[in-house]
Amino acid sequence: MTWQSQWLLKWFVPTFTSILVGGVLLGTIFWSAAQVDEVAALRQKDLVTLIVSQIQSGVAHDQESVTVWDDAVIKTRERDLDWMETNLGQWMNTYFGHDAAVVLSVEGSLIYQFIAESDSAPSSEDVLEAYLPLAKRLRQRLAIGDEDGVSDRVLSIGESDLTYVGSRPAVVSVKPITSDTGEIKQRAGEENLHVALRFLDGDFPRTIGDEYQFAELQFTIGGSPDKEHSQVALISKSGQGIGYFNWHPFQPGARVLRATLPVIGVSVLGIFIAASFAGHAIWRRSVRLDSNRQEFRHLALHDSLTGLANRAYFNSELADRLERVLPEEALSVLFIDLDRFKAVNDTFGHPVGDKLICLVAQRMSVLLPDSLIARIGGDEFTILIEGTCSEEVGGIADSIVKCLREPFSIDGVQVSIGASVGAAIGQGKADPIELTRQADIALYHAKSAGRNTYALFGDHMDELLRTRRKLEHDLREALTTGTQIEVFYQPIYCADSSEPCSLEALSRWNHPQLGSISPDVFIPLAEEIGVIHMIGAFVIEDACSLIADLPSIGVAVNASAVEIGSPGYPLRVLSTLAKRGIEPARLEIEITESLAISGEEQTERNIAMLRAAGVRFAIDDFGTGYSSFSRVQSVTVDRLKIDKSFIRAIHDGRSRALVEAIINMARAQGLNTTAEGVETEEQRDALKSLGCDNVQGFLMSRPITRGEVMSLMVAQEDKIDRASGVRQLPSGPNERDAEANVSSRGQSAAPTG
Repeated sequence: MTWQSQWLLKWFVPTFTSILVGGVLLGTIFWSAAQVDEVAALRQKDLVTLIVSQIQSGVAHDQESVTVWDDAVIKTRERDLDWMETNLGQWMNTYFGHDAAVVLSVEGSLIYQFIAESDSAPSSEDVLEAYLPLAKRLRQRLAIGDEDGVSDRVLSIGESDLTYVGSRPAVVSVKPITSDTGEIKQRAGEENLHVALRFLDGDFPRTIGDEYQFAELQFTIGGSPDKEHSQVALISKSGQGIGYFNWHPFQPGARVLRATLPVIGVSVLGIFIAASFAGHAIWRRSVRLDSNRQEFRHLALHDSLTGLANRAYFNSELADRLERVLPEEALSVLFIDLDRFKAVNDTFGHPVGDKLICLVAQRMSVLLPDSLIARIGGDEFTILIEGTCSEEVGGIADSIVKCLREPFSIDGVQVSIGASVGAAIGQGKADPIELTRQADIALYHAKSAGRNTYALFGDHMDELLRTRRKLEHDLREALTTGTQIEVFYQPIYCADSSEPCSLEALSRWNHPQLGSISPDVFIPLAEEIGVIHMIGAFVIEDACSLIADLPSIGVAVNASAVEIGSPGYPLRVLSTLAKRGIEPARLEIEITESLAISGEEQTERNIAMLRAAGVRFAIDDFGTGYSSFSRVQSVTVDRLKIDKSFIRAIHDGRSRALVEAIINMARAQGLNTTAEGVETEEQRDALKSLGCDNVQGFLMSRPITRGEVMSLMVAQEDKIDRASGVRQLPSGPNERDAEANVSSRGQSAAPTG
């Protein structure tokens, strides 16, 4: 018994215990490894499914970098094959990896085709067969004006699908070639089409496998040949199976098992040591798996470029925090939109734009380290701030504007942008959708206020926004019908004569419900919604038709910065003059003081072109801008118009000195002068004594209709006939600069002079 007990205690119990514990441990590890491998395989399948779903949208998004482009519309119309080869073929292949590109005409005929050279390159017939159904379907959608799917990120509709091109599987996407500025008019359904093709076999699986660490990722027509591989089927929109992506799955559990088997053998001799070692090994592997899960979760909820939260995570977190917030607590949402970011992309390229976005994210993260910051679009960000009052939120928004106003240094280049910020504050358990809507409305008001500023949401903004949108609609309708916009004319007189020497044309909007709307309201609105060119063209046409019947008088056109910066502006002006048979020297274009010294290349080019044709230029409201006399001396113009604020106070010593300085400077530069807002005889006498050439204001005449202008000029000629017995044209000391200021920006319905 003693011997048996000793054997039992020395051999049997330790052996049985070691075998039992080792068996349970080994069985547990085998089971855990299988479960871990299964979870890892499922996550890889989910990731591959996500990658496949993003391939189509990615190809379509790549296309929009060249299809939503004025140059593309023009060059494809002109059949510029060299341009298309460089921008629509080779560049798309080099930058985005597209394997083929095709440009189709309105009739569906082939304008241009690019197929990357390879041993398995498809034939033209194979490419045609692949994209033809998509092109027909897109053409039908364009013809009926379908815009389903267009958003802030998707600029135009398109059609894409997975299909075979010959014997090779590919993503085929078709997009219309449209204008990015809206200045090129295209009839619905008559756009040229751009086809992009990217193969899913060849080097593509290997590239994806290297990027996402998939072992032996490959495309096969049939399913996986064995259970050692995972696979995801590729299905077209019609439900047709294209093939499969299959790969050798990541098996962290199997690796753990192989690493711990030797330890399991040793654990039979040392239960505690082996168990401890195995436990530590399993823990280390579990940590690695959890790290992978966290990484996948991070990719799904964060922006890949900046590392900030994405829209989905921001919305989810906002809803969760609003659900948990106390009634007396406040949550604030800020919307940030970068100003002039598109200009940076267009000037320096998208890589610099991406670096700029990252630097913006870094600055905001440093400024608000405890707040949730998300990137929800190309140049749009949102911020969630807890426990702040309106004054604090305003201070934070102002800090963001100032922070992003500072220049960024990128690859040795100083890049300056700005930011518009809209903020909304929710008290207690507010509705997250309503809170974000309010922040978006506040952002809209910040942009309307001139950008590079911020706005806090107020109840009045909803009504203002509705009023603004109705006004936009009514202005477009007024320009379409041509029944509400009118032109009035205010005569301009020689300073030492009672004879009118020119006219100033003033635009008016006679709204059927609201009555007369000030140009100070509707002209900035027209610039913002892109219809200022229509107003400018209407006023120029009306004024030129008037002076065509009055050969003794000239005309000046006041151009906004948007108009004169447009590439087609010189041609539009000169063609209007030519149609009426008017000499260009009879036209004088008024520009603002800030525009005259802006240094914008397109603006300077347009001014030089018009001056070369004989058109004159004047600086309007001179003295109210930010220029100095020395800067204005370098600007090539023919006339300075002295702002009425100086004329109103001309009897004040300082104002009189400024007016005298302006007149003397103009005379030294060979320029004429016109004083605006003259309302008293004393003002006119003072201007005459200082040597001012022309005057205008209520003292001489209010704005009058076209018919009254004709009557005035006839009466003036009759007066000359009676005085001299010989009919002659009215003239003054500045006859060569007789002008009529056609103000496309307009003035108020009741100007002060």
